[in-house]
Amino acid sequence: MAETTVSGGVIALGDPVPWFSARTITGARIDLHVDAGRWVVLCFLGSLAAPPSTADLATILGECTAAFREDHCVFYGVLSEMPADAAVLASISGPAMGYIIDETGEVARAYGAEGARRTVVLDPMLRAVANIAFDHPDGHAAVVAGFLNHLPEVDGQAGVPLTAPVLIVPRVFDFDLCDALIDLYKRQGGEDSGFLLDQGGKTATVVDHRLKRRQDLVLVDPQTRAILRDQIVRRLLPPIERFFQFKATRMDRYMISCYDTELGGHFYRHRDNINAGARHRRFAVSLNLNGDYEGCDLRCPEFGRQTYRAPAGGAVVFSCGMLHEVTPVTRGQRYAFVPFLYGEEDAAVREAMNANLQSGEAHYVGGPDRLFPDAA
Repeated sequence: MAETTVSGGVIALGDPVPWFSARTITGARIDLHVDAGRWVVLCFLGSLAAPPSTADLATILGECTAAFREDHCVFYGVLSEMPADAAVLASISGPAMGYIIDETGEVARAYGAEGARRTVVLDPMLRAVANIAFDHPDGHAAVVAGFLNHLPEVDGQAGVPLTAPVLIVPRVFDFDLCDALIDLYKRQGGEDSGFLLDQGGKTATVVDHRLKRRQDLVLVDPQTRAILRDQIVRRLLPPIERFFQFKATRMDRYMISCYDTELGGHFYRHRDNINAGARHRRFAVSLNLNGDYEGCDLRCPEFGRQTYRAPAGGAVVFSCGMLHEVTPVTRGQRYAFVPFLYGEEDAAVREAMNANLQSGEAHYVGGPDRLFPDAA
């Protein structure tokens, strides 16, 4: 770890840093929490009209080119104003490099960098591992370059192998039930599904095939839903309560999902409980209905590039707060049942969040989501 003391600094090495959302000069949306799973460089440059900022930026970019890779380390230059050569910066922007205009100073203040230019480096779990001021006695750019060029690969960042807190439970659904659900999907087909995104203070469903490509069939038949609920309650809830110490009482979504190779099925890195309309979600379940496909596995970037897969009829269960992605399916079709589990207090949160849903989004009505309807 590298650090220099700065008056008024708020970033302590080893601590998690504040998350923020912003736009780059190319218009790309930046959500810091999605950048977990790789090293992140936040270079608070102030104004590029100041010669030291321009010179340091040129040195860092020139000496660390090999370090800035989308799967290894991403660089964000944070500027206090739009630079005169914005077009030049836009031309060298990409998946591993961007420039944020922080005119209000909100991001800089959160990182102790307002009026105190510096570079903050984050580890793959978004904790500060370096806080290097521009007035470092050994030279800001030189220290930053030396630090970045010696960063280990993400899988080796802890010095020991990391395993995500994922529970895999086999034999949740009977094989005959899995086959019946797949046959039902093939007869009725699915519809292109989106994901939740907060826009203007409201949560809405957005379709963006760059981030997600999946087709879903919503199950409305009460008898089918009762069969699925029964096997979830008897076979999946006990290990969840045993190993995660969480008693689920409600389940969100009864649907069959399909990731199809021909359509490029995948789901880019995301968290399931960030948006207002999703804050009730506690645990995600990904229950495979088949196994004759390739790719399309769960990956948790904060814990490396290892992938996880349940057998046919089995489930992968993980916290909705964990960053995760579904890798592209490369052969065949993957069929899955993908609900979310939560409890009574979470249901109250979900109902309260109705006010934050954009017009046209279905409002939550408690009752059909209960896992123990007889008790209710």
